[in-house]
Amino acid sequence: MREAGAGDLATRVFRHHLETVARGDAGFIRETEIRPLENLPRFGGGNAGDAIARTAVIKLNGGLGTSMGLAQAKSLLHVTPEKTFLDIIVAQVMSVRKSCGATLPAVFMNSFHTERDTAHYLDRFEDLAVPRIPLSFLQNRVPKILRDDLTPVSYPANPDLEWCPPGHGDLFTALPESGVLGALLEQGYRYAMVSNSDNLGAFPDPGLAQWFADSGAPFAMEVCRRQPSDRKGGHLAVRASDGTIILREVAQTAAEDLADFQNIERHSYFNTNTLWLDLRALSDELDRRGGFLGLPVIRNAKTVDPTDPTSAEVYQLETGMGSGIEIFEGALAIEVDRSRFLPVKTTNDLFLLRSDAFDVDETGVIEQTVGTLPRIDLDPSYFGHMRGFEARCHHIPSLRAARSLTVVGDYTFREGLVVEGDLTLG
Repeated sequence: MREAGAGDLATRVFRHHLETVARGDAGFIRETEIRPLENLPRFGGGNAGDAIARTAVIKLNGGLGTSMGLAQAKSLLHVTPEKTFLDIIVAQVMSVRKSCGATLPAVFMNSFHTERDTAHYLDRFEDLAVPRIPLSFLQNRVPKILRDDLTPVSYPANPDLEWCPPGHGDLFTALPESGVLGALLEQGYRYAMVSNSDNLGAFPDPGLAQWFADSGAPFAMEVCRRQPSDRKGGHLAVRASDGTIILREVAQTAAEDLADFQNIERHSYFNTNTLWLDLRALSDELDRRGGFLGLPVIRNAKTVDPTDPTSAEVYQLETGMGSGIEIFEGALAIEVDRSRFLPVKTTNDLFLLRSDAFDVDETGVIEQTVGTLPRIDLDPSYFGHMRGFEARCHHIPSLRAARSLTVVGDYTFREGLVVEGDLTLG
């Protein structure tokens, strides 16, 4: 890491994670160690106060969308024929600036793979950057380590694959090490809303900003009620030993506890990965802990080349930023409307977002036009990657009367198609 130019803090954090794994700590959170979290407060709207004037927006923008066959920043995908994810994010920020008279800096945490594409695209928005606040900073990268002896993997066929991002928990390392945390505090910004760039539901709501400021909490997580499609997503629970709210991811779940992990009635709240941070409290906590928070390490078992199951078996050592909920005393979780969670992880999600089940207004707000969203299941052999998806989905059908749409095999949508009820094509 030092030879590759990594900073001292990032190197120390990785060493801590490596030593944790070397001690034999698998990082599992056992079902016997937790109890369900119940009866969280629900945000029902609120008045905009002055908190939004002291708030920044941080977007996690390091993903390439490789699972969808992309080789550039995922946020450059078009959501509508005219607008990419980045266009909509900027529209949201600019509309709040206009309506509230706030400066509302937008800052992007990019990876080495997305920095250039993103910077080039954002050049078209002349008024986006805020003086003395960087528009972006880089997420760190760490070595993939061999499972058998925990040494860095060597892969001469593609040396880039020897490295991986250390999860979005790296926010708490990259933000101070890049100087962005200090810059925000120096310019008078006290709070930050952090969210994934592919979740367009995470609008910088001035009412939520005021709720967070009024709460006095150092950290807050937006959560939603789990639905069947959320069974694999990280859920909140209460640590039985001390009553602390914690986040458990599937990679932190032993095989014998998987059924309980996926039980959406038992563990009913999932992390939307939209957080609210008190930047002063974050700075103080980092100082108190010697520079890093000590988030639980997640040991993800992979192959060095994700497209080659015969390549070397490795661990990717990661942390999730949502795990910070157990670090900050007084941290909160609040249930929000499902409209604030609109992630695009697959082409099924993108198909739905591009359809008439949603409207995108000029402020960038995404509005659902149907009561219940239909279930979309496109054959991954033909629609899983964007090249095949775009070739077959030039015309997205009307889904306002649909309950489900399943496509089996090769199918190209014709113009004017209306889906009603449950439909299988192919």
